[in-house]
Amino acid sequence: MAELGHEVIGIDVDPEKVAALQAARAPFYEPGLPELLERTMATGRLRFTTDMAEAAGSAVHFVCVGTPQKRGEFAADMKYVDSAVDSLLPHVAAGELVIGKSTVPVGTAARLAAKVADKEPGAALAWNPEFLREGHAVEDTLTPDRLVYGVPGGQGTTEGKAAKALLDEVYATPLKRGTPLIVTDYQTAELVKVAANSFLATKISFINAMAELCEKVNADVTQLADAIGHDDRIGRKFLNAGLGFGGGCLPKDIRAFMARAGELGADQTLTFLREVDSINMRRRIRMVDLAREVCDGSLIGKRVAVLGAAFKPLSDDIRDSPALNVAAQIRLQGGDVVLTDPAALDNARKAVPDISYADTVEEAVRGADVVLLLTEWKEYRDLEPATISGLVKEKRILDGRNALDPGRWRAAGWTYRALGRPRA
Repeated sequence: MAELGHEVIGIDVDPEKVAALQAARAPFYEPGLPELLERTMATGRLRFTTDMAEAAGSAVHFVCVGTPQKRGEFAADMKYVDSAVDSLLPHVAAGELVIGKSTVPVGTAARLAAKVADKEPGAALAWNPEFLREGHAVEDTLTPDRLVYGVPGGQGTTEGKAAKALLDEVYATPLKRGTPLIVTDYQTAELVKVAANSFLATKISFINAMAELCEKVNADVTQLADAIGHDDRIGRKFLNAGLGFGGGCLPKDIRAFMARAGELGADQTLTFLREVDSINMRRRIRMVDLAREVCDGSLIGKRVAVLGAAFKPLSDDIRDSPALNVAAQIRLQGGDVVLTDPAALDNARKAVPDISYADTVEEAVRGADVVLLLTEWKEYRDLEPATISGLVKEKRILDGRNALDPGRWRAAGWTYRALGRPRA
């Protein structure tokens, strides 16, 4: 927002995070963010604080806090959103707009709009879902592929038109570039994000279900994906079979979507997402089984090198990371796990302290009985078999992301196995 020319105050309850941001240090790994932070802090248009009173006088107030899965339930935990709004409202004045960015159960915006109206009748609430991909969040913010406004009563009301006009000012730069805009009601705007994430999760689990079948008949899921991906009704994106999805969005969002459907009396509507979730979790079990299989039926005492801890490349996010989950499962089965990752080692060490960590690939694979590629960082995709052949104990590699060239590794004398690929 500061890069787009606005005066911005970032507010958070974590003093350490605020101190880091105020010193122009990004508190997590995201390509392009450190440079953007330094540049915008230097303009004087951006500052950070823990004092909610500093929100007073702002034309718009974005609420961007997390909605994690409730412990022991599928539903989203709304306490952070509610707390943020409750803390903000005493500082909101007539004519200002509270804008929700968080991924929330449908019906949340209407409930919060009533809170806003009760506290400050002259203010309004809008819902403006974010579509940021970790690893590409800077690009997705500055050049979004679409904008969605959920405004009071849709854009057919005076209040809705006023909210749209203010949002148009916020997003003037991308709108001038022709970014598609959908103006709708609260409930549709809320559904857009969870519907998009559910579709992407379904597409990933579909190709992973095909991978399960391909393994049974010794077919090649990557060629299958290429073939069906040429159909423009299907498309090739998100048809990369492998270890499945993780992170802080897709897993918890599809579960919260199912939970909300149940609350609304539409229990049968999203039952297919249970299978989507189940297929996704089975991929992790299958990778552990495959590691045990290539290690002659037992992981006990075997040195297992794991390349990757983050749930995806270009991120240090380990929330619901398939890679870290597999590493932990192998450790529980007696494997001597050594894990490396270009960005997520510190986070991984805190989350799973009982496995070993290495700063480099070379250190991780030294003496390994098997190597597992579980996060498809470019440096792992570009690995030359000869580079590490002399370091491992056994030349066996499991490609959990179908990111390597099987022919090249087999030609170098390696046993290559992958999810959904032929044995040889």
